[in-house]
Amino acid sequence: MTNNDVLRRIRYTFNLRDEKMVAIFAHAHCKVTELQVQNWLKKDDDPAMVEIIDVELASFLNGFIIEKRGKREGEQPKPEKTLTKNIMLMKLKIALQLQNDDIVDLLASTGFTLGKSELTAFFRKPDHKNYRHCKSQFLRNFLQAFQDKHRKPYTPKKSKSKPAVSEETTEEYNDVVDTSYKAARANASKMYVNPNATKSDDKKSSRKVLKLKPEDIYKNS
Repeated sequence: MTNNDVLRRIRYTFNLRDEKMVAIFAHAHCKVTELQVQNWLKKDDDPAMVEIIDVELASFLNGFIIEKRGKREGEQPKPEKTLTKNIMLMKLKIALQLQNDDIVDLLASTGFTLGKSELTAFFRKPDHKNYRHCKSQFLRNFLQAFQDKHRKPYTPKKSKSKPAVSEETTEEYNDVVDTSYKAARANASKMYVNPNATKSDDKKSSRKVLKLKPEDIYKNS
């Protein structure tokens, strides 16, 4: 598991944006740009991917502790020039405020069995007789277990569909429209009066009809 893998896992698990990553580096007095962060986070097969060295990742982890727990009083820890998996695990444990029991239970939820004494051996000094080297497999399982527990999977929102209209409701609507139309038509016929109706009747009644006598019809024949 490379330094870039660790950085990618932390970013994904805690949903950290590029500007937030830059701010975390700044907590440990390490100035980086968003472009640097983006290049560190690229996939291994990407030609533009840049490997993040130990002192840079150590600075990020120190800044991550400050981000999660605040800055402690006094002199701040300096980033290690040589970063082991044991140191990475210790820094993550401090940042996430985890006890040994928490880590054991967290790993047990994924089917990874580990005794407390085995875990304690990871946090001892390298010159201690019970010191145990932390391998990539263990750190990967730890990060995966924490990711599974704390990062919620994305679920797309369901679109709200309009309620279906039943046939019975449609028939009731049609009945209301039909009844309203008939009533309106009846009222309209009562209310409307043709203003020309009386005039036309008067004209018909007052019209003069020319009547010819029979002798006038054959007068010129």
